[in-house]
Amino acid sequence: MPESMPSACRVCGGVEGARHPVGDGDHAWHCDRCGWRVGDAPDADLPTPRVSVVYYLRYAQRVKIGTSATPRARLAAIRHEELLAFEQGGRDLEQQRHRQFAALREGGEWFTLAAPLVDHIESLRTGRDPWATYDRWLGDALRARSS
Repeated sequence: MPESMPSACRVCGGVEGARHPVGDGDHAWHCDRCGWRVGDAPDADLPTPRVSVVYYLRYAQRVKIGTSATPRARLAAIRHEELLAFEQGGRDLEQQRHRQFAALREGGEWFTLAAPLVDHIESLRTGRDPWATYDRWLGDALRARSS
């Protein structure tokens, strides 16, 4: 069960975590949101890893299916009412989804919010906020880089 950590995570700003054994009976806090070991700092000399995502944005009864390696900046530039989900992947996956839901296409990257697109979006939801899912992928990329 997540508990309040002694300090916020340096990767995602999360404040809840769990203590995990790290050897010799010691324990360290790990962020529940991104999995980063609290107190550790990502290597400032290396660029932040890029995690490409396919995003699903709702505006009224339409969904935009797009992709970005910098989703915070990208989504800030697009008018939408709700971020429905992220799916890890880049341009190839985005194009695959455009073909998959071609019957629902309204124009460009916009699709009618109807089955089977609704079902697909529901299958991507993890019960977590999409940004928490993204932060977990970012934490995974940081850990992979430092191993």
